Amino acid sequence: MAYQTVASLFSGIGGFEAGFAAAGLKTSLMCEKDPAARAVLRNQFPNIDLVEDVTLMARIPDCDVLVGGWPCQDLSQAGRMAGVDGDQSGLVAHVFRLLDATPKKPNTVVLENVAFSLNLQKGKAVQYVTSELAARGYRWAYRVLDTREFGLPHRRRRIFIVGMLEGDPGSILFDGIKRKAAEDDPPSHIGFYWTEGNRGVGWTPDAVPPLKGGSGLSIPSPPAIWTTATGLFQTPGIEDAERLQGFAAGWTAAARDDAKGDRGRWRLVGNAVSVPVAEWLGRGIAASDIAEVEYQDLGVETASQHNAAWGGPGQTSRYVPSAGEGPGDAKRVSVETFGLNDARTLSLRAAEGFLRRYMKSGLTKNHDFARALANHCGLSEVPA
Repeated sequence: MAYQTVASLFSGIGGFEAGFAAAGLKTSLMCEKDPAARAVLRNQFPNIDLVEDVTLMARIPDCDVLVGGWPCQDLSQAGRMAGVDGDQSGLVAHVFRLLDATPKKPNTVVLENVAFSLNLQKGKAVQYVTSELAARGYRWAYRVLDTREFGLPHRRRRIFIVGMLEGDPGSILFDGIKRKAAEDDPPSHIGFYWTEGNRGVGWTPDAVPPLKGGSGLSIPSPPAIWTTATGLFQTPGIEDAERLQGFAAGWTAAARDDAKGDRGRWRLVGNAVSVPVAEWLGRGIAASDIAEVEYQDLGVETASQHNAAWGGPGQTSRYVPSAGEGPGDAKRVSVETFGLNDARTLSLRAAEGFLRRYMKSGLTKNHDFARALANHCGLSEVPA
């Protein structure tokens, strides 16, 4: 079948919509409650209908695809971890309410959230979503995908769940499922979070750790990047962050607050869907009537540790313990190749605070890193 129209819930700053547009799919409706995100959507998608509150919607318009990255605050490892029963992440229930209220259901439903939802409460949130899809006649598949495998130096693992009334959702999600990530060369850059240091640092060779809407200091903030050859410590600017999610530089400029500066923009970018991942999914949806992906020989019937699965009405669910997290033609790009256009040197205050927390913690220490950071702080030796 030919897919053309998309309705979007929990639209954020339009990661799905931008990626789907590049794949030839047309969004007719967006729904987003956050005022700053709505300002971005109005600026970037002026001709698309925008509504404010999913809880007040009576139905969705006729469409081929319903998509949404539902709130992750209760499912994130850095969040409240209340699960799918939480006030925010529980809003996914409105997806199913709206499906029930819509006479002609969309053939395809695409939902996104943090990969940690597979671990929290033994994957209760993911089980809820897939069982609700199956109860409405949808075959379903899900897979964890990493933005780093889509040509951006950004380690960002997210679960994408696809349901289809007609067609095979595995044909959309599972290209490259047997492919393992290539071994990394010795890194020229290391990404980490200077706001952490007590329980973790987000250590990421040749990429930045997951951009996020908050931090250990409860403020949206950039990660830091260590250039191993020179000892330079930098933080990417907001336009670098937009590019690290696949958006054009300046995408969120409409959300800038004169009083708070770019802090709100960091939160929006940290909560966004990566555009190239959405584009890849969109191209799979557009070609789903002809796509053939062999994956049925993979998986087990027990829901042990896994990062991909499929099932549906009358089907025995299958779980893949070690699925590849990128497309068949996955390509990694280093920070050096990507380039930073508006990076700043990590401030001494930030570096000194992180170094103190890092050295006092029980974390395994990288001594080359600690020495380089101490040198950045003007210290002759690493503090005890």
